[in-house]
Amino acid sequence: MEPTPPASRLSPRRPDLGRIPILRKVEVRGLAFFGIISASLFGFLTIASEMREGETHAFDDAILRALRSPTDPADPIGPFWVEAIMRDLTALGGYTVLSLILLLAVTYLLMKGKRASALMMAVAVVGGVILSNLLKIGFDRQRPDVVAHLVDVHSLSFPSGHAMLSAVTYLTLGALLARSERGIVMRAYFMGVAIVLTLLIGSSRVYLGVHYPTDVLAGWCAGSAWAFLCWWMARWLQHRGSVEPSS
Repeated sequence: MEPTPPASRLSPRRPDLGRIPILRKVEVRGLAFFGIISASLFGFLTIASEMREGETHAFDDAILRALRSPTDPADPIGPFWVEAIMRDLTALGGYTVLSLILLLAVTYLLMKGKRASALMMAVAVVGGVILSNLLKIGFDRQRPDVVAHLVDVHSLSFPSGHAMLSAVTYLTLGALLARSERGIVMRAYFMGVAIVLTLLIGSSRVYLGVHYPTDVLAGWCAGSAWAFLCWWMARWLQHRGSVEPSS
């Protein structure tokens, strides 16, 4: 009677995926970052293309008029305190507040000895400011004129600087704070607060009549793409040992 062959000969050996170099090097987080950046860039380019062709005028004007009294385009809908809230929210995306937040964040990181992270924060925000102004000059879109402006504005309209820079600043800061936490709840909290602030600031610009809705949508897309690109680069530098590892 012949001996029974071992089990390894009866069934084919399953490949060890962890030993395949290309699969071992691929990170789920890296793919997620790439997907977010790609989707944000695609959204921005789509909005910009439609805006250039004049396809967004009907949508933009309809939203702006819907937020004003039918009899008075200078009177926003809702009680008086809603306008006051929107003015306060929009200030959170202005240069003064964002510069103060950047200064405080960079100072804190330097005091903690995280010089590379402080530099990454500064590069993300300052680079976002430069990119925002270059995009405004390139597209050269004027401010809305279908409703009265409820705050003073003196720059071009597309994309919204408040929407873009608030996305850059708050998402980058939220990611840095989340990076120092181990628990998923606290990480989700920091990123959730950053996203909510970004959405509120951008929405306030439309309510106050100083931006078309597509200006704000494009600002969110461009700001998110830039913030996550900077964060992706920071992770790459972290793996090389050039940036401090997370706590």
